Amino acid sequence: MEFHKRQKLTSGRAGNPGLQFSWEQFPAGEMDTMSAVIYDCPFGWERLLPFGSRRLRTAKELTEHNWTLLALTPTGCLRLGDRKPVCRLLLAPGDCPERLAGIQAETVITYGLSPRDSLTLSSLTEPLLCIQRTLPRLDGTTVDPQELPLPPLPAPAEELLPLLGLRLLQLPLTEELFPW
Repeated sequence: MEFHKRQKLTSGRAGNPGLQFSWEQFPAGEMDTMSAVIYDCPFGWERLLPFGSRRLRTAKELTEHNWTLLALTPTGCLRLGDRKPVCRLLLAPGDCPERLAGIQAETVITYGLSPRDSLTLSSLTEPLLCIQRTLPRLDGTTVDPQELPLPPLPAPAEELLPLLGLRLLQLPLTEELFPW
């Protein structure tokens, strides 16, 4: 039987709020190929979601599938409760590691305004999406560290980081990533 590795997030020890990772094995094929999803995004974002992705409205939906890409908004992260979703790629706020305990993901990509986050903004006045490290994409390719200029956005860039990350990880790089 072929096995793959899956990363399990656990909260850090007292005095060390960072994430700790442990590896589990799971049978190949256990992960299904569901489209990308974003949990608890504002209603107005639905029209901005990339083709093939959808909005999850309830915490119960989080555990109904093993997701290919699961994006959590900051409010979605707060509303996880005791749910333990499983995904290949997890896009989550970097400032809520304790809430991510129990989520199983092959790769965790954090976003936020901290220099530790994988996706951040290098400027708030003229927003540039800053990719801090090489990121895996759904199509098997990667995105190298770089800064991407953003066009005029429908909301403040810091609020749109989960949506920007979802589009970056899912859309073909030949398409315009942020056509607002």
